[in-house]
Amino acid sequence: MAPARDAYDDDARRLRLDTLIFLRWIAITGQTIALVTVYYFLGFDFPVGLCFVFIVASATLNFGLRYGTSRSFRLGDLEAAVLLGYDIIQLGFLLYLTGGLTNGFAMLFLAPVTISAVSLPRNLTLLLGISMLAVATFLTVEYMPLPWYENEKLSFPILYRASIWAALALSAAFIAIYAQRVSDESRLLATALAATELVLEREQHLSQLDGLAAAAAHELGTPLATITLIVKELQKSATGAAPELRDDLALLAQETARCREILSKLASLGAEDQGSMMNVQSIDTLIEEVIEPQREFGVKVEVSKRGSSSPPAIARNPGIIYGLGNLVENAIDFADSRVRVDAAWTKDLVVITIEDDGPGFSPAILDRLGDPYLRGRPTERRTKNEAESGLGLGLFIAKTLLERSGATVETTNVSPPRTGAVVRVVWPRSALEMIPAKAKQGSGQSDESAMIDTAKPVK
Repeated sequence: MAPARDAYDDDARRLRLDTLIFLRWIAITGQTIALVTVYYFLGFDFPVGLCFVFIVASATLNFGLRYGTSRSFRLGDLEAAVLLGYDIIQLGFLLYLTGGLTNGFAMLFLAPVTISAVSLPRNLTLLLGISMLAVATFLTVEYMPLPWYENEKLSFPILYRASIWAALALSAAFIAIYAQRVSDESRLLATALAATELVLEREQHLSQLDGLAAAAAHELGTPLATITLIVKELQKSATGAAPELRDDLALLAQETARCREILSKLASLGAEDQGSMMNVQSIDTLIEEVIEPQREFGVKVEVSKRGSSSPPAIARNPGIIYGLGNLVENAIDFADSRVRVDAAWTKDLVVITIEDDGPGFSPAILDRLGDPYLRGRPTERRTKNEAESGLGLGLFIAKTLLERSGATVETTNVSPPRTGAVVRVVWPRSALEMIPAKAKQGSGQSDESAMIDTAKPVK
């Protein structure tokens, strides 16, 4: 899945040219207003004509980019870096003419670096950050005086200018790292959610095949009955016919009966729930459907079931089946010899606990399990056959699908001296069942405390 994720990341990172043009128009407008206000309204003298040369250059570049490309055009990484680098240089020229780093607008150096951190790879962001600091370093020592009143002299010692340089450097580093981390996590989450949607859609399509098969069986039943009747009539009228013809009619009758048997099996797929489009299954059927594909991997799977009330009638949900199946598969991957699946229920709760006897979850990532594409995931869990392995997107998908069904997923380790991982999935019974359970009378120990006693892992 890594190549698909990389392709998504590359496409998601690419900066739209229209966005960059829009941001530059905002910068041009702000620069123009600042120059006009300072020169004409405040009356400060500075080379305003030369400043407008650089503003017009930016406006010309914007017009050229607008009419030379479509609005939906996305820049390559290097192209975007060049345009952001131009913005740094253009701002540097304006600041050189208006006081260097002593000009309060020097903080606008942070804008291109922040955009790069969100949209470009780390190496290009680092290159733009170095370029910004190089321009800022030059402006620390070389610049035209800050426009001010003629009868007042402004003096900014080198220590003050160096402090502004340091503030720019630290701010650029912090904002770039923060923005890049947030954008990376947002993209990873979007990728993982898209994968979850694809898995759920696939499982729903598979579940819908039951109803389609039943409908096909129903539609084919009438013509097949007619064929069967005709074959029987032909057999009756062919009593004196050649043996070859009688044999062919017998074979035809046999194959027709076989077709009817197949259609009856297909029709039964949709007969489990006569009052709803969804099937209802017992908790025994659910657990068996989850663990059956995992029985051939040489790991013993133990199943236990117990409850303080009648077993729940569970609405068949592809997301639940896939999510539990993924958890059982992960437990088998990391188990030494045994996986235990325990189901417990009361009138209010249903709990399924999956426990293995492997090395367990690493304490360093235990509180982050279920996040997509965990950083440092190769060290999360280790198998007896692999030096390093771990969980990431698979557990995220399973956790998301189960939580959609109303479950709470808890992960922990088996208490020492034993080792192993424990995943506990808890549903409110009303959310899991097809039809809400009727109100029942109860007394003595509460259902929730009984659930804690019956569903806790074996020490």
